[in-house]
Amino acid sequence: MIERILIANRGEIALRAIRTIKEMGKKAIAVYSKADKDAHYLQLADAAICIGGEKSNESYLNIPAIISAAEIAEADAIFPGYGFLSENQQFVEICNLHGIKFIGPSLEVMQIMSDKSKAKEVMKKAGVPVIPGSEGAVKSVEEARKVAKEIGYPVILKAASGGGGKGMRVVENESYIENAFLAAESEAISSFGDGTIYIEKFIKNPRHIEVQLLGDSYGNVIHLGERDCSLQRRHQKVLEESPATFLDEKVRKKLHQVAVKAAKAIKYESAGTIEFLVDADQNFYFMEMNTRLQVEHPVSEMVTGIDIVEQMIRIAEGEKLFPQREVKLKGHAIECRINAEDPQKFIPSPGKIKSWIAPGGKDVRIDSHAYCNYIVPPYYDSMIAKVIVWGEDRERAIKKMKRALEEFEVRGIKTTIEFHKKIMENPDFLSNNFDTKYIDEHYLK
Repeated sequence: MIERILIANRGEIALRAIRTIKEMGKKAIAVYSKADKDAHYLQLADAAICIGGEKSNESYLNIPAIISAAEIAEADAIFPGYGFLSENQQFVEICNLHGIKFIGPSLEVMQIMSDKSKAKEVMKKAGVPVIPGSEGAVKSVEEARKVAKEIGYPVILKAASGGGGKGMRVVENESYIENAFLAAESEAISSFGDGTIYIEKFIKNPRHIEVQLLGDSYGNVIHLGERDCSLQRRHQKVLEESPATFLDEKVRKKLHQVAVKAAKAIKYESAGTIEFLVDADQNFYFMEMNTRLQVEHPVSEMVTGIDIVEQMIRIAEGEKLFPQREVKLKGHAIECRINAEDPQKFIPSPGKIKSWIAPGGKDVRIDSHAYCNYIVPPYYDSMIAKVIVWGEDRERAIKKMKRALEEFEVRGIKTTIEFHKKIMENPDFLSNNFDTKYIDEHYLK
């Protein structure tokens, strides 16, 4: 049994984890940087330990400080949340060496899925449809040019260790391949310390669909439905919903089956997500696997009634999963990410919140660590809240989200609340007629 869990994260996910851990009758240990010393959720934890300075590499990425905090607090396990060290293989290995349970997948699975080119090969062997592309890493401009010619333009160059749109370039024709390769490689090195690049066929006007999975140590894998994450800005998700109502029912069923099959093939344990690109003809292709909790996990919780963080902890304790037939998908959920950003240009807007009035009502959930007089620090991700709603169908969920956003008042800093209000009235969004480039093409010109 796990009794004491250290949360190696901050902000809304730290608060969200504290709540579930305490509801399970366990002890929650929070860590914080000097920038977060006044965070309200620290008072809700059973213990709170400072792990360093304001910058991430001084605190939330400081492995020795986090392990020391875990030992001081006599933690049995570490919950990583998302971002920071959640997919850091060295961190998982060190946790194992110190006899601290990492609440997540095994180190071996992380190693396989962290390299996108290797992950693609594993998925192909498991019978999962993959996007045509290079056989592993592309090591030179000449090799990139050769592969691109073989699979046909347009192509997309991706950093093997990448994420969040970094180390990624779309190339429309051969004349741009050299500059794109060198730029992607340079950005990958500066962002991830790894300049490995691979190439894929670029799927035009795709939808970004992901399947939420849970796997246990007995080889059981179940899905909690799919999420539509197609509304993005510069490859960063801004709104997610479940289910993806544009999908044909047969395609949806196959998508779930393929995702479960893929997770079983790698003996996946804990919560994870397999992401797919779906083209205009509803052909779907494996994109990547996130071996961690996702920011947008609440929409899956809303349509299933299942606490995913609780299941992660239970799986880490060695419990066996419940069968797929017990998962009931009901209604429609939408999540809007509220960032401390200028809603016109998406430029970060840190500072002091002078007024904070959060929405409420039936089937409205607010995941946030912010409050009136809270100072949004400039050192971390700009997300300050997630508004999640549930409705009996997509139309009712949209109306509920619109009402909730109208109630949400934040003053003192700029936020993306107004942007999301516009989305709720956008004819293309209402008619489900958009793709991953929609925001870039209609709101960021």
